[in-house]
Amino acid sequence: MKIALIIENSQAAKSETVHAALTAVAEPLGHEVFHYGMYAAEDKASLTYVMNGVLTGILLNSGAADFVVTGCGTGTGSMLAANAMPGVFCGLIIDPTDAFLFGQINDGNAIAMPYAKGFGWAAELNLQDVYRKLFEGERGLGYPKERAEIMRKNRGVLSDLKAVTCHDMLTVLKTMDQDLLKAAIAGERFQDYFFANATDEGIRDYLKGVLAAKPVLETA
Repeated sequence: MKIALIIENSQAAKSETVHAALTAVAEPLGHEVFHYGMYAAEDKASLTYVMNGVLTGILLNSGAADFVVTGCGTGTGSMLAANAMPGVFCGLIIDPTDAFLFGQINDGNAIAMPYAKGFGWAAELNLQDVYRKLFEGERGLGYPKERAEIMRKNRGVLSDLKAVTCHDMLTVLKTMDQDLLKAAIAGERFQDYFFANATDEGIRDYLKGVLAAKPVLETA
């Protein structure tokens, strides 16, 4: 599985801690981790929680990632922004129990975590335990097991509902604020990771055009 990590600007100083915890768990399980930034508080490409949501939508809908790990100070902003995107089902995850239940009941494709609120002593151990509950076994089995079928059915109902309440991702990219889009994909490693992994040609081609476009100079 291709797992994308996205860190918002207010928590960029913790980027290495989060990345290290995620790779320590995910890579021995055979998953690949792609860190899309931010990498440090001083990065030129700054990501807000809204951009986290846009980038999550791009990566999942294009096939560049199978799962996204993101967050912000409380996790709530990134969760809301991610869920505004088509095809994204993002849970707010605080502890390993949240992670286990989200994986078994909701079987979503993204999580948002708080990297300021409650992020204290041994926080890196909580991160590892969360990722272990998410990635070490099969998700979507249901909990309790006797309700597995109704949970599976409800996931399908929610997926169908989101499909009719959201535009497709390419339409979103074409009609959203283009300055916001450019800022969301301005990370120093975005192009290397994205174009090596994305499979949706329409999204790939559109973003190539966005990245290649020169700014329009204002005339007096």
